[in-house]
Amino acid sequence: MTVSLLSFGCRLNAYESAAMRAAAEAAGDGDGKMVIVNTCAVTLEAERQARQAIRRTVRERPGAHIIVTGCAAAIDPARWASLPGVTRVLDNREKLAPASWGGAVPTAVDFGDRARAFVPVQQGCDHRCTFCIIPFGRGPSVSRPAASIIAEVRALAARGLREVVLTGVDLTAYGADVTGGPGLGGLARRLLEAVPELPRLRLSSLDPAEIDPDLWRLIGEEERLMPHLHLSLQSGNDMILKRMKRRHSRAGATAAISRARRLRPGIAIGADLIAGFPTETEAQFRDTLALVEETGMPFLHVFPFSARPGTPAARMPATPWALRRERAARLRAAGMINAGGYFSSLVGSIVSVLVEGDGLGRTEQYVKAMIAAWPAPPVGAILRARVDGSGQAGVRATAL
Repeated sequence: MTVSLLSFGCRLNAYESAAMRAAAEAAGDGDGKMVIVNTCAVTLEAERQARQAIRRTVRERPGAHIIVTGCAAAIDPARWASLPGVTRVLDNREKLAPASWGGAVPTAVDFGDRARAFVPVQQGCDHRCTFCIIPFGRGPSVSRPAASIIAEVRALAARGLREVVLTGVDLTAYGADVTGGPGLGGLARRLLEAVPELPRLRLSSLDPAEIDPDLWRLIGEEERLMPHLHLSLQSGNDMILKRMKRRHSRAGATAAISRARRLRPGIAIGADLIAGFPTETEAQFRDTLALVEETGMPFLHVFPFSARPGTPAARMPATPWALRRERAARLRAAGMINAGGYFSSLVGSIVSVLVEGDGLGRTEQYVKAMIAAWPAPPVGAILRARVDGSGQAGVRATAL
Protein backbone atom coordinates (compact mmCIF):
# COMPACT_ATOMS: atom_id res chain seq x y z
CA MET A 1 0.00 0.00 0.00
CA THR A 2 1.36 3.39 -1.02
CA VAL A 3 0.50 6.65 0.74
CA SER A 4 0.61 9.79 -1.41
CA LEU A 5 2.47 12.77 0.01
CA LEU A 6 2.34 16.50 -0.76
CA SER A 7 5.00 18.31 1.25
CA PHE A 8 5.66 22.06 1.31
CA GLY A 9 8.25 24.27 2.99
CA CYS A 10 11.40 23.53 4.93
CA ARG A 11 13.77 20.60 5.33
CA LEU A 12 12.19 19.78 8.68
CA ASN A 13 8.88 19.32 6.86
CA ALA A 14 10.61 17.06 4.32
CA TYR A 15 11.88 14.84 7.13
CA GLU A 16 8.55 14.74 8.94
CA SER A 17 6.72 14.01 5.71
CA ALA A 18 8.88 10.96 5.06
CA ALA A 19 8.34 9.76 8.64
CA MET A 20 4.55 10.15 8.41
CA ARG A 21 4.36 8.30 5.12
CA ALA A 22 6.45 5.43 6.51
CA ALA A 23 4.24 5.20 9.61
CA ALA A 24 1.02 5.30 7.59
CA GLU A 25 2.25 2.68 5.13
CA ALA A 26 3.37 0.39 7.95
CA ALA A 27 -0.03 0.68 9.63
CA GLY A 28 -1.89 0.18 6.35
CA ASP A 29 -4.57 2.48 5.00
CA GLY A 30 -6.83 -0.24 3.59
CA ASP A 31 -7.86 1.04 0.17
CA GLY A 32 -4.65 2.96 -0.44
CA LYS A 33 -6.40 6.32 -0.89
CA MET A 34 -4.61 8.27 1.84
CA VAL A 35 -3.03 11.60 0.85
CA ILE A 36 -0.95 13.49 3.44
CA VAL A 37 -0.59 17.24 2.89
CA ASN A 38 2.18 18.77 5.02
CA THR A 39 1.66 22.53 4.91
CA CYS A 40 3.98 25.51 5.40
CA ALA A 41 3.07 28.91 6.88
CA VAL A 42 6.18 30.95 6.05
CA THR A 43 4.45 32.83 3.21
CA LEU A 44 0.92 33.26 1.89
CA GLU A 45 2.15 31.72 -1.37
CA ALA A 46 3.10 28.49 0.42
CA GLU A 47 -0.40 28.26 1.86
CA ARG A 48 -1.96 29.02 -1.54
CA GLN A 49 0.02 26.21 -3.15
CA ALA A 50 -1.13 23.73 -0.49
CA ARG A 51 -4.80 24.69 -0.91
CA GLN A 52 -4.42 24.41 -4.67
CA ALA A 53 -2.89 20.95 -4.29
CA ILE A 54 -5.81 19.83 -2.11
CA ARG A 55 -8.35 21.07 -4.67
CA ARG A 56 -6.46 19.29 -7.45
CA THR A 57 -6.38 16.06 -5.40
CA VAL A 58 -10.15 16.23 -4.86
CA ARG A 59 -10.69 16.61 -8.63
CA GLU A 60 -8.23 13.94 -9.71
CA ARG A 61 -8.74 11.39 -6.92
CA PRO A 62 -12.39 11.27 -5.87
CA GLY A 63 -12.80 9.57 -2.51
CA ALA A 64 -9.22 10.18 -1.36
CA HIS A 65 -8.70 10.44 2.41
CA ILE A 66 -6.90 13.78 2.71
CA ILE A 67 -5.03 14.41 5.97
CA VAL A 68 -3.70 17.94 6.43
CA THR A 69 -0.94 18.82 8.88
CA GLY A 70 2.06 21.18 9.22
CA CYS A 71 2.46 24.76 10.42
CA ALA A 72 -0.40 26.35 8.47
CA ALA A 73 -2.80 23.65 9.69
CA ALA A 74 -1.59 24.06 13.29
CA ILE A 75 -2.17 27.84 13.23
CA ASP A 76 -5.69 27.72 11.75
CA PRO A 77 -7.01 24.13 11.86
CA ALA A 78 -10.65 25.09 11.35
CA ARG A 79 -9.91 26.78 8.04
CA TRP A 80 -8.16 23.70 6.67
CA ALA A 81 -10.76 21.30 8.06
CA SER A 82 -13.46 23.23 6.17
CA LEU A 83 -11.85 22.60 2.77
CA PRO A 84 -13.85 20.13 0.65
CA GLY A 85 -12.27 16.67 0.71
CA VAL A 86 -10.25 17.11 3.92
CA THR A 87 -11.04 14.27 6.31
CA ARG A 88 -8.65 15.07 9.16
CA VAL A 89 -6.35 17.82 10.45
CA LEU A 90 -3.33 17.08 12.68
CA ASP A 91 -1.32 19.74 14.49
CA ASN A 92 2.46 19.59 14.75
CA ARG A 93 2.34 17.77 18.09
CA GLU A 94 0.10 15.06 16.71
CA LYS A 95 1.64 14.40 13.33
CA LEU A 96 4.55 12.30 14.62
CA ALA A 97 2.60 10.67 17.47
CA PRO A 98 2.19 6.88 17.03
CA ALA A 99 -1.51 7.12 17.92
CA SER A 100 -2.12 9.30 14.87
CA TRP A 101 -1.04 6.53 12.50
CA GLY A 102 -1.92 3.38 14.41
CA GLY A 103 1.69 2.34 14.94
CA ALA A 104 5.24 3.45 15.63
CA VAL A 105 6.79 6.36 13.76
CA PRO A 106 10.29 5.39 12.50
CA THR A 107 13.23 6.84 14.42
CA ALA A 108 15.45 6.84 11.33
CA VAL A 109 13.63 7.84 8.16
CA ASP A 110 14.32 5.71 5.09
CA PHE A 111 15.40 8.02 2.27
CA GLY A 112 15.62 5.20 -0.26
CA ASP A 113 18.56 5.61 -2.64
CA ARG A 114 19.13 9.27 -1.82
CA ALA A 115 22.65 10.28 -0.93
CA ARG A 116 21.65 12.83 1.69
CA ALA A 117 19.34 12.78 4.71
CA PHE A 118 17.91 15.49 6.95
CA VAL A 119 17.95 14.93 10.71
CA PRO A 120 16.00 17.35 12.95
CA VAL A 121 17.73 18.19 16.23
CA GLN A 122 15.24 20.67 17.69
CA GLN A 123 11.70 21.95 17.26
CA GLY A 124 10.12 25.34 17.83
CA CYS A 125 11.47 28.83 18.46
CA ASP A 126 11.67 31.10 21.51
CA HIS A 127 12.18 34.28 19.50
CA ARG A 128 9.49 36.54 18.12
CA CYS A 129 10.71 38.11 14.89
CA THR A 130 7.99 40.52 13.86
CA PHE A 131 7.46 38.93 10.43
CA CYS A 132 7.34 35.28 11.52
CA ILE A 133 4.29 33.16 12.31
CA ILE A 134 6.18 29.88 12.73
CA PRO A 135 6.51 29.96 16.57
CA PHE A 136 2.71 29.87 16.72
CA GLY A 137 2.73 26.68 14.67
CA ARG A 138 5.75 24.98 16.23
CA GLY A 139 5.76 26.25 19.83
CA PRO A 140 8.84 26.92 22.01
CA SER A 141 12.30 25.54 21.28
CA VAL A 142 12.77 21.92 22.39
CA SER A 143 16.05 20.06 21.80
CA ARG A 144 16.27 16.36 21.03
CA PRO A 145 18.58 14.31 23.28
CA ALA A 146 22.04 13.97 21.76
CA ALA A 147 21.95 10.18 22.20
CA SER A 148 18.79 9.96 20.07
CA ILE A 149 20.31 12.06 17.30
CA ILE A 150 23.54 10.05 17.29
CA ALA A 151 21.59 6.77 17.13
CA GLU A 152 19.59 8.03 14.16
CA VAL A 153 22.67 9.21 12.28
CA ARG A 154 24.45 5.91 12.99
CA ALA A 155 21.45 4.02 11.56
CA LEU A 156 21.43 6.22 8.46
CA ALA A 157 25.17 5.72 7.92
CA ALA A 158 24.67 1.97 8.23
CA ARG A 159 22.13 2.19 5.39
CA GLY A 160 24.73 3.84 3.18
CA LEU A 161 23.81 7.53 3.55
CA ARG A 162 26.96 9.56 2.99
CA GLU A 163 25.81 13.01 4.09
CA VAL A 164 23.57 14.16 6.93
CA VAL A 165 22.11 17.65 7.24
CA LEU A 166 21.24 18.78 10.77
CA THR A 167 18.08 20.86 10.69
CA GLY A 168 15.57 22.54 12.98
CA VAL A 169 13.26 25.52 13.28
CA ASP A 170 15.94 27.54 15.11
CA LEU A 171 18.99 25.30 14.70
CA THR A 172 21.48 27.44 16.63
CA ALA A 173 19.17 27.35 19.68
CA TYR A 174 19.98 23.67 20.11
CA GLY A 175 20.74 22.89 23.77
CA ALA A 176 19.56 26.24 25.18
CA ASP A 177 16.62 24.53 26.90
CA VAL A 178 18.78 21.82 28.54
CA THR A 179 20.87 22.70 31.60
CA GLY A 180 24.45 21.54 31.15
CA GLY A 181 23.84 20.01 27.72
CA PRO A 182 25.88 20.66 24.59
CA GLY A 183 25.12 23.47 22.17
CA LEU A 184 25.02 22.92 18.44
CA GLY A 185 28.83 22.87 18.16
CA GLY A 186 29.17 20.35 20.97
CA LEU A 187 26.46 18.17 19.45
CA ALA A 188 28.15 18.20 16.03
CA ARG A 189 31.50 17.29 17.56
CA ARG A 190 30.01 14.40 19.57
CA LEU A 191 28.17 13.15 16.51
CA LEU A 192 31.26 13.12 14.30
CA GLU A 193 33.27 11.35 17.00
CA ALA A 194 30.53 8.76 17.60
CA VAL A 195 29.86 8.04 13.90
CA PRO A 196 33.30 8.03 12.23
CA GLU A 197 31.84 6.21 9.21
CA LEU A 198 29.82 9.31 8.24
CA PRO A 199 31.89 11.20 5.63
CA ARG A 200 29.97 14.46 5.49
CA LEU A 201 27.99 16.56 7.96
CA ARG A 202 26.18 19.71 6.86
CA LEU A 203 24.17 22.34 8.74
CA SER A 204 20.99 24.07 7.62
CA SER A 205 20.18 27.73 8.31
CA LEU A 206 22.03 29.40 11.21
CA ASP A 207 21.31 32.57 13.19
CA PRO A 208 24.61 34.53 13.03
CA ALA A 209 24.02 35.91 16.54
CA GLU A 210 23.82 32.42 18.07
CA ILE A 211 26.77 30.53 16.56
CA ASP A 212 28.50 29.16 19.66
CA PRO A 213 32.28 29.01 20.28
CA ASP A 214 32.35 25.21 19.89
CA LEU A 215 30.80 25.51 16.45
CA TRP A 216 33.26 28.20 15.36
CA ARG A 217 36.13 25.91 16.42
CA LEU A 218 34.60 23.00 14.53
CA ILE A 219 34.25 25.10 11.37
CA GLY A 220 37.97 25.75 11.48
CA GLU A 221 39.13 22.26 12.51
CA GLU A 222 36.81 19.56 11.14
CA GLU A 223 37.02 18.66 7.45
CA ARG A 224 33.96 16.41 7.69
CA LEU A 225 31.85 19.47 8.55
CA MET A 226 31.13 20.81 5.08
CA PRO A 227 32.47 24.29 4.17
CA HIS A 228 29.06 25.79 3.57
CA LEU A 229 27.15 28.10 5.92
CA HIS A 230 23.66 29.41 5.28
CA LEU A 231 22.83 32.41 7.47
CA SER A 232 19.46 33.84 8.42
CA LEU A 233 20.29 37.50 7.73
CA GLN A 234 16.99 38.91 6.35
CA SER A 235 18.31 42.47 5.87
CA GLY A 236 21.47 44.54 5.65
CA ASN A 237 20.04 47.67 7.26
CA ASP A 238 20.21 48.16 11.03
CA MET A 239 16.87 49.97 11.37
CA ILE A 240 15.04 47.27 9.42
CA LEU A 241 16.77 44.58 11.47
CA LYS A 242 15.52 46.29 14.64
CA ARG A 243 11.98 46.46 13.27
CA MET A 244 12.26 42.78 12.46
CA LYS A 245 13.47 42.12 16.04
CA ARG A 246 16.50 40.27 14.74
CA ARG A 247 19.36 39.68 17.16
CA HIS A 248 22.23 40.72 14.90
CA SER A 249 23.31 43.98 13.31
CA ARG A 250 24.75 44.60 9.86
CA ALA A 251 28.23 44.69 11.44
CA GLY A 252 27.51 41.41 13.23
CA ALA A 253 26.53 39.78 9.95
CA THR A 254 29.67 40.91 8.12
CA ALA A 255 31.82 39.89 11.10
CA ALA A 256 30.33 36.37 11.04
CA ILE A 257 30.99 36.04 7.31
CA SER A 258 34.56 37.30 7.68
CA ARG A 259 35.21 34.96 10.61
CA ALA A 260 33.92 31.96 8.68
CA ARG A 261 36.15 32.77 5.70
CA ARG A 262 39.16 33.32 7.93
CA LEU A 263 38.64 29.97 9.67
CA ARG A 264 37.78 28.06 6.47
CA PRO A 265 39.18 29.65 3.30
CA GLY A 266 36.94 28.97 0.32
CA ILE A 267 33.81 28.38 2.43
CA ALA A 268 30.54 29.05 0.59
CA ILE A 269 28.16 31.50 2.26
CA GLY A 270 24.43 31.68 1.71
CA ALA A 271 21.72 33.84 3.23
CA ASP A 272 17.99 34.27 3.62
CA LEU A 273 16.88 37.80 2.71
CA ILE A 274 13.51 39.56 2.80
CA ALA A 275 12.85 42.25 0.19
CA GLY A 276 10.38 45.05 0.80
CA PHE A 277 9.86 44.71 4.55
CA PRO A 278 7.30 47.26 5.82
CA THR A 279 8.70 50.82 6.02
CA GLU A 280 11.79 49.83 3.96
CA THR A 281 13.01 52.85 2.00
CA GLU A 282 15.11 52.70 -1.14
CA ALA A 283 18.19 53.71 0.86
CA GLN A 284 17.55 50.97 3.40
CA PHE A 285 17.09 48.42 0.63
CA ARG A 286 20.37 49.56 -0.96
CA ASP A 287 22.11 48.68 2.32
CA THR A 288 20.97 45.08 1.84
CA LEU A 289 21.97 45.11 -1.82
CA ALA A 290 25.37 46.51 -0.86
CA LEU A 291 25.79 43.77 1.76
CA VAL A 292 25.24 41.15 -0.95
CA GLU A 293 27.68 42.85 -3.31
CA GLU A 294 30.37 43.53 -0.70
CA THR A 295 30.37 40.06 0.81
CA GLY A 296 30.03 38.21 -2.51
CA MET A 297 27.64 35.62 -1.02
CA PRO A 298 26.89 33.09 -3.80
CA PHE A 299 23.79 31.35 -2.40
CA LEU A 300 20.78 33.58 -1.73
CA HIS A 301 17.22 32.66 -0.77
CA VAL A 302 15.30 35.86 -1.46
CA PHE A 303 11.66 36.33 -0.46
CA PRO A 304 9.43 39.33 -1.16
CA PHE A 305 7.89 40.23 2.20
CA SER A 306 4.68 38.29 2.85
CA ALA A 307 2.45 39.70 5.61
CA ARG A 308 1.27 37.02 8.02
CA PRO A 309 -1.93 37.93 9.91
CA GLY A 310 -1.30 38.00 13.65
CA THR A 311 2.29 39.20 13.41
CA PRO A 312 3.45 42.74 14.31
CA ALA A 313 4.89 43.31 10.82
CA ALA A 314 1.44 42.78 9.29
CA ARG A 315 0.30 45.94 11.10
CA MET A 316 3.23 48.08 9.89
CA PRO A 317 2.97 50.41 6.87
CA ALA A 318 3.33 48.11 3.88
CA THR A 319 5.76 48.47 1.00
CA PRO A 320 3.86 48.26 -2.33
CA TRP A 321 3.79 44.70 -3.66
CA ALA A 322 5.27 45.66 -7.04
CA LEU A 323 8.21 47.29 -5.25
CA ARG A 324 8.78 44.17 -3.14
CA ARG A 325 9.01 42.04 -6.26
CA GLU A 326 11.29 44.54 -8.01
CA ARG A 327 13.68 44.63 -5.03
CA ALA A 328 13.66 40.86 -4.75
CA ALA A 329 14.63 40.63 -8.44
CA ARG A 330 17.54 43.04 -7.87
CA LEU A 331 18.82 40.97 -4.96
CA ARG A 332 18.55 37.74 -6.96
CA ALA A 333 20.41 39.33 -9.87
CA ALA A 334 23.25 40.37 -7.53
CA GLY A 335 23.29 36.86 -6.09
CA MET A 336 23.61 35.35 -9.56
CA ILE A 337 26.62 37.56 -10.28
CA ASN A 338 28.20 36.42 -7.00
CA ALA A 339 27.44 32.78 -7.79
CA GLY A 340 29.02 33.01 -11.21
CA GLY A 341 32.17 34.52 -9.74
CA TYR A 342 32.34 31.93 -6.97
CA PHE A 343 31.85 29.02 -9.37
CA SER A 344 34.54 30.45 -11.65
CA SER A 345 36.97 30.62 -8.70
CA LEU A 346 36.72 26.84 -8.33
CA VAL A 347 37.99 26.12 -11.86
CA GLY A 348 41.24 24.16 -11.67
CA SER A 349 40.68 23.03 -8.08
CA ILE A 350 40.16 19.50 -6.81
CA VAL A 351 36.78 18.99 -5.13
CA SER A 352 34.87 16.21 -3.43
CA VAL A 353 31.55 15.46 -5.17
CA LEU A 354 28.67 13.52 -3.65
CA VAL A 355 26.81 11.84 -6.52
CA GLU A 356 23.07 12.57 -6.43
CA GLY A 357 21.99 11.24 -9.81
CA ASP A 358 23.07 10.43 -13.34
CA GLY A 359 26.10 12.63 -13.94
CA LEU A 360 25.11 15.11 -11.22
CA GLY A 361 26.32 15.83 -7.71
CA ARG A 362 27.26 18.45 -5.14
CA THR A 363 30.68 19.58 -4.04
CA GLU A 364 31.51 19.99 -0.37
CA GLN A 365 30.60 23.69 -0.80
CA TYR A 366 27.12 22.59 -2.03
CA VAL A 367 27.87 23.68 -5.58
CA LYS A 368 26.03 21.74 -8.30
CA ALA A 369 28.48 19.70 -10.36
CA MET A 370 28.10 17.97 -13.71
CA ILE A 371 30.48 15.02 -13.50
CA ALA A 372 32.30 13.34 -16.35
CA ALA A 373 33.03 9.80 -15.14
CA TRP A 374 33.04 6.32 -16.66
CA PRO A 375 31.54 4.01 -15.68
CA ALA A 376 28.75 6.14 -14.20
CA PRO A 377 29.16 6.18 -10.40
CA PRO A 378 26.20 5.12 -8.21
CA VAL A 379 24.14 7.55 -6.17
CA GLY A 380 25.93 8.13 -2.87
CA ALA A 381 29.44 7.70 -4.22
CA ILE A 382 31.93 10.40 -3.23
CA LEU A 383 34.39 11.26 -6.00
CA ARG A 384 37.52 13.35 -6.18
CA ALA A 385 37.16 15.51 -9.25
CA ARG A 386 38.90 18.34 -11.04
CA VAL A 387 36.76 21.38 -11.87
CA ASP A 388 37.18 22.06 -15.60
CA GLY A 389 34.62 24.81 -16.15
CA SER A 390 31.78 26.80 -14.67
CA GLY A 391 28.48 28.42 -15.58
CA GLN A 392 25.62 30.23 -13.89
CA ALA A 393 24.20 27.02 -12.41
CA GLY A 394 27.38 25.39 -11.13
CA VAL A 395 30.55 23.68 -12.33
CA ARG A 396 31.70 20.92 -14.67
CA ALA A 397 34.14 18.41 -13.25
CA THR A 398 36.07 15.32 -14.31
CA ALA A 399 36.43 12.43 -11.89
CA LEU A 400 40.03 11.55 -11.03
